[in-house]
Amino acid sequence: MRAISSALQDHLDSGATTLCWCWRITRNDSVSFGFTDHDRDLDFGGTLYEAASGFTGSEIASAVGLNVDTLDVDGALKSDRLNEADLAAGLFDNAAIEIYRVNWADPDQRVLMRGGNLGEVSRGAHHFRCEVRGLAHALQQPKGRIIQYGCDADLGDARARSIWTRRRFRRTARVASLEASPRRFTASGLNGYASNWFTRGLLIWTSGANDGCTSEVKLHAKASSGVTIELWQAASEAIAAGDGFIVQAGCDKQFGTCRAKFSNTANFRGFPHVPGNDFMLRVVSRSDKNDGGRVR
Repeated sequence: MRAISSALQDHLDSGATTLCWCWRITRNDSVSFGFTDHDRDLDFGGTLYEAASGFTGSEIASAVGLNVDTLDVDGALKSDRLNEADLAAGLFDNAAIEIYRVNWADPDQRVLMRGGNLGEVSRGAHHFRCEVRGLAHALQQPKGRIIQYGCDADLGDARARSIWTRRRFRRTARVASLEASPRRFTASGLNGYASNWFTRGLLIWTSGANDGCTSEVKLHAKASSGVTIELWQAASEAIAAGDGFIVQAGCDKQFGTCRAKFSNTANFRGFPHVPGNDFMLRVVSRSDKNDGGRVR
């Protein structure tokens, strides 16, 4: 049950109300943005709620139980603080959102109607739509470890232990030239590495329009014509020749790769001896090693 202040209750009971909707979005880096469907800016709780944002919201429906409550928020990219590049870069992915019903004549009279996180975001040249997921959405996410053949850690994180002090796993390079696809370019500084060394790796931009952003490497290929890097997804801003980046070695999360490529088997976070799906169909034999068919 929502707690409504006596002043706001008196305002609602008056029959002539001055109400509006306000949204506060807090990104994972703790930067907050406020927007309102009122015709002028509002300021409360240490956040400025901007009116010229073109925000509109769909109907908010609540359900009893653990079903996830969702709604859609539509907006035009009119705010200087909210732009297409930030959305494309993923800065608002899973951002926390609070939706208030506010008396715009006295913003101290307000009530929190919904809290949750941003879900799927679709965008166009000058318009976006984002899904707002209720707090119950977190209950649908997998928790704990998954028993699987492959490693469930990210290369170089706290569980797989940092290996970036070894130069051959992390390299500084530059964009040499662009190709027809916005996801492909030739790179300089990577000639000493065999093809696929950086496939499935992480690329961190250090200069250019994408400075500070990250991209995942889909393919690293070396040929007589040069070294080609292909990204899984186009960068949020246009890539230009001369842009600098750091690229990290890629990992397919298999035990053999962990042993041969990284010599990091002590920190492997998979279960390489888990029996395969065909193990139950095998005929028992005295010669079996009883290892599930998996060997290191």
